[in-house]
Amino acid sequence: MTPIADILAARTMVPQGFACEVPSDWLQGRTAYGGLSAALALQAAMELEPDLPPLRSAQVAFIGPLSGAVTVTATKLRRGRNAAFIQADVTSEAGLGVRATFVFMAALPSILAHDTAPRGPLPAPAPDARVFIGPDTMFIGNFEFIDSKDGVGPAEWRRWARLRARDGLHPFVELMAIGDALPPAGLKLVGMNAPISSLNWQINFLTPAPRTDNGWWLLEAVTDTAREGYSSQRMTLWNADGEPIADAMQGVAIFG
Repeated sequence: MTPIADILAARTMVPQGFACEVPSDWLQGRTAYGGLSAALALQAAMELEPDLPPLRSAQVAFIGPLSGAVTVTATKLRRGRNAAFIQADVTSEAGLGVRATFVFMAALPSILAHDTAPRGPLPAPAPDARVFIGPDTMFIGNFEFIDSKDGVGPAEWRRWARLRARDGLHPFVELMAIGDALPPAGLKLVGMNAPISSLNWQINFLTPAPRTDNGWWLLEAVTDTAREGYSSQRMTLWNADGEPIADAMQGVAIFG
């Protein structure tokens, strides 16, 4: 297990970003786990403009494989009075692997106070809950999971998840790292051994100050449509109190 904070502590600063190493225990097949790549991209974006307002949205394109030595750079696209758009790229010897666009936005005076988002369907994990930890040689070895099969459909995942080492991380960097931790829901339709490749990830954050208890976040992924090797899934993230923290969508290629 390699804490993300250790990866960042060992980085080398370069113009508009940093260079670092993706350890083998953060690989997902032949590429870095997408949540880690997105978290590194966000770290570079926040450091480019240190007085940014809270993160509200991220659009992540998983373009190619990333492993070993990577360089993470950020570019300001536009910054207005209320919002800032920052692009971040993660590259390796193989070329561009991830391109992300982050939107940071300050709170605005508003008469709106509308919230009908569903609350988390499961109670927070008990202190003695049975926890699953993946092999230390795979990226899932950096997480703890509690699986739930109650009320879960044939193309749906729902799990409590937390990083085993999360100290020293910005809350949004932690969320980017953990928000993509579920297997694609479409895998349940073809078998867990089918090769996959995440194509994109759009995530909107519903609070400017995410928090939870004991590091636990409830993740859900649901696929309504999967055909011709392409699956589109909806994703939700709640905190331990059942409060909705993020909504997301993702496109996944499933080779099976």
